[in-house]
Amino acid sequence: MRTLCPNLDREDGLETVLEVPIPEEMFASPKHRTRHNMKYHTDEKSAASVFGSRDAEIQLLLGVVGAPLIPHPIRYQHSINTKINDHPIEASMAKYIVQQYIAAAGGEGALNSIDSMYAMGKIKMVASEFSAGDGMGLNKGNMMKIKSVKNGSGEMGGFVLWQKRPDLWSIELVVSGCKISAGSDGKVAWRQTPWHHSHASRGPARPLRRSLQGLDPKSVANLFSTSICIGEKTVNEEDCFVLKLEAEPSSLKARSSSKVEVMRHTVWGYFSQRTGLLFQLEDTHLLRIKAPGNDVFWETTMESLILDYRTIDGVNIAHAGRTSVSLFRFGENTEGHTRTRMEEVWTIEEVDFNIKGLSADCFLPPSDLMKEDEMGHDVNKKSRLGFKTPKIRSCRRSVSKIMSIDEEDLEDYEADEES
Repeated sequence: MRTLCPNLDREDGLETVLEVPIPEEMFASPKHRTRHNMKYHTDEKSAASVFGSRDAEIQLLLGVVGAPLIPHPIRYQHSINTKINDHPIEASMAKYIVQQYIAAAGGEGALNSIDSMYAMGKIKMVASEFSAGDGMGLNKGNMMKIKSVKNGSGEMGGFVLWQKRPDLWSIELVVSGCKISAGSDGKVAWRQTPWHHSHASRGPARPLRRSLQGLDPKSVANLFSTSICIGEKTVNEEDCFVLKLEAEPSSLKARSSSKVEVMRHTVWGYFSQRTGLLFQLEDTHLLRIKAPGNDVFWETTMESLILDYRTIDGVNIAHAGRTSVSLFRFGENTEGHTRTRMEEVWTIEEVDFNIKGLSADCFLPPSDLMKEDEMGHDVNKKSRLGFKTPKIRSCRRSVSKIMSIDEEDLEDYEADEES
């Protein structure tokens, strides 16, 4: 990973220090080695002028895969070694598996000694769009044909993640020169992208999914401490115990609005029977967009294979993985059904714990969100903070239908479709 960007205008010019390191491959490839890709774009106008026809794909990849959240807040416990026999058999089995995971990850003492964390890594994203057509309805059991495959070589980039217990986190991610930021100050989770203003997620602040992909064993243990064991399954030739966790109704209600209902959000953890470590993280959620006539449904499924565990200061941290995403839009006539698949491959280059000087001030929301809050908007009561989704007129209709998957974004998009 490179932390300095060469001056592409003048050979004798000074190099620029990058906020987010860039993979070496971006310098070796003529496709990526341009002045535009070495510069971060943080507003809609500059991003659109650079990416052109790739704008929709960049938005899709970053909007869905960049910084997704876990269904509900994690209850942090200093010790989760509760009595196993005091619970139903499914819950008791899950607690036993979680205890084995804690031991495999480094032990409770090692996990409790971590107050903060820093991670830096590189990623590669690619998207393929699938859709029904030519009378091939999904309810007829026919295979969906590939409508288009966008930029098969993928988009490359890097990210920097900062985290502090119990529930503070911040991530900056750059893909092909396009930067997004997201974070939580413990009260509200927020996100910034080049095509949206800063906006807060509905409901209580929730943890970043990327942290639970093998980077934060303590959070994984706390998340699944209230799960149930639903059996065993072989994943990629690895025998695993499967733990299941449903989002609480109160959390789903807090994330819903008058136009968007979060119907369910389920998480599965696949823990290796051989190593005791988390081998795969899967979650799926279903949204209903209320509209006159026919409601529209969106189902998002994410599966993350977690690989290459290495011991850092006595704690086993995953250093590689692959996430596959499926977006399915249905509820209208069969011509309106779309399925889009995306994939992200990531590797971790650096990890460190207990970062000195990392205070709560490092996780404050963007200034425009704070100004809205000062004007009387309560972000904890599902406030949108004045956010409105812009229309991306340069995108094809089929791409715009799956461009944004946040509950807030979908509400605005479906409203635009009706007008």
